[in-house]
Amino acid sequence: MRSHGNADAINPDTVTNILVVGIGGQGVMTAADVLAQAALALGYDVKKTEVAGMAQRGGVVTSHVRFGKKVLSPAIRPGDADMMIGFEPAEALRWHTHMKPGAVVMVNDYPIIPPVVSIGLYDYPENPLSQLADSLIELHHFNAGEAAIELGDRRLVNSIMLGAIADHLPFPPETLEQALLTRFQRKGEALTELNRQAFSLGRKAFSQRDSVATA
Repeated sequence: MRSHGNADAINPDTVTNILVVGIGGQGVMTAADVLAQAALALGYDVKKTEVAGMAQRGGVVTSHVRFGKKVLSPAIRPGDADMMIGFEPAEALRWHTHMKPGAVVMVNDYPIIPPVVSIGLYDYPENPLSQLADSLIELHHFNAGEAAIELGDRRLVNSIMLGAIADHLPFPPETLEQALLTRFQRKGEALTELNRQAFSLGRKAFSQRDSVATA
């Protein structure tokens, strides 16, 4: 049986806090929008905020998504995040102090060097996944970038990562999938189908990794 991880531990009467972090151009804000729309479709009160770094493409990007019966603030305080979708491993590490003990952290382990590192303002951390594994979180990671390339479009990373986190959310994965597909329907049947495949691939990738880990 597949585990729904942290989903069973989340009280529907409380606020669920999700961080989505990565590099500009990876679809961080789109993923956050889809999460918010899925929660809205189920009648939750939703608050969302974004912070984009140096540039729209290549700078660091962070989105906070909060939903529940009543949400007062869009910002997630350090130590309060239930889940994180990390589109880039160093960015996931940078935000790990926002996570609750036992929080689910889903990471695309394909590294992207941001401009702040390329121009020498910061050093890229050595083995960020290893450092994440040493913290008090439930860490899952796989190469979503490679999976997106196999599907023919690097931009599909966001749909793959949404699929990977879907079974940890406090609502059915189908609700998230429908919110994703609705977003792309106006762009044509071919693109909608491609994102459906990407979402499904993300769920299967996560399931296969869990099956190996529990075998």
